[in-house]
Amino acid sequence: MKENIFVIGGCRSGKSNHALKLAEKIATDNKIFIATCIAQDEEMKQRVTNHQKGRGQEWKTVEAPLQLPEAIADNAKIGDVIVVDCLTLWINNLLMQGEETLKVEKQISNLVHAIEAAACPVVLVSNEVGTGIVPANKLARVFRDLVGSVNQTVAKSADKVIWMVAGIPVTIKE
Repeated sequence: MKENIFVIGGCRSGKSNHALKLAEKIATDNKIFIATCIAQDEEMKQRVTNHQKGRGQEWKTVEAPLQLPEAIADNAKIGDVIVVDCLTLWINNLLMQGEETLKVEKQISNLVHAIEAAACPVVLVSNEVGTGIVPANKLARVFRDLVGSVNQTVAKSADKVIWMVAGIPVTIKE
């Protein structure tokens, strides 16, 4: 039975590693990693390189910084499992492209439809933004609100939700 899993937590909480471990338990072949990061400086480029090395060559990497629902739909046809890392950067990318809130909300709806329609399990990663302070500027508040929206929407549709705390997975929906 197909199970979609949502892994959420704070920065450096172990989300990505846990998502990869879950995916490797699901499938040994045809593992697809959909990356949403746009590396804009040398330090971030090095992080991306380190993540790629850590995954190994048995993973197919698909870069989808903006067209995430389409990437899931296309790759679910050939994959045995998909890991999406991460929704937070995806929302950031959409906002930085000048997308308006209503268009981002439509993309969130398209994302959930793609996840639910996928033939293979999808494991998604995102940052928890609801435990921080209210940001001081409008763009940061819009970002926080949209990430909160995508997190709630994906958590509602996911079969399982895991909250990562200091490297420890805590199942909050099963």
